[in-house]
Amino acid sequence: MPEQTLRQEFIEGMSRAAASVSVVTTDGPAGRAGVTVSAMTSISADGEAPTMLVCLNESASALAPLLENKCFCINVLANDQQLVSDVFSGRAPAPDGDKFAAAPFVPGATGAPRLTSALVSFDCRLVSAEKLGTHHICIGAVEEVHVAHDGSPLLYGMRSYLRAEKH
Repeated sequence: MPEQTLRQEFIEGMSRAAASVSVVTTDGPAGRAGVTVSAMTSISADGEAPTMLVCLNESASALAPLLENKCFCINVLANDQQLVSDVFSGRAPAPDGDKFAAAPFVPGATGAPRLTSALVSFDCRLVSAEKLGTHHICIGAVEEVHVAHDGSPLLYGMRSYLRAEKH
């Protein structure tokens, strides 16, 4: 089964690529939802507005609300926010059954929940979404950015949480 071998090699290889951990949130007519992701990046700072993308699995409970609400906030977690990541990924139970009770959130410019203690939050208006395989690539125009004064990112690699070190 060469395809299965390629898939396994790909997964193993990607485990070596450390990535920042983010919680992507949305709110609007379809309701409030959020999910932990590591597939997030900037596209460009140029144009009418900076742009970013996130990739969400088609099985993610936050996908349908995000697509209908047409907004999302990428909340990059600080290295002391592993519990927030675990709650939004389903690894840890949500307090009183509400993921958003795990940390303080406020509405951003688009209405998407912004984690007040995030290392940085990018509040985006959805401009494009395309399904590719099992994931949706969601592109957003950034409407608002909130940057913490200090802190280091929570990273994920080698199938576990990592911490960035400054040299």
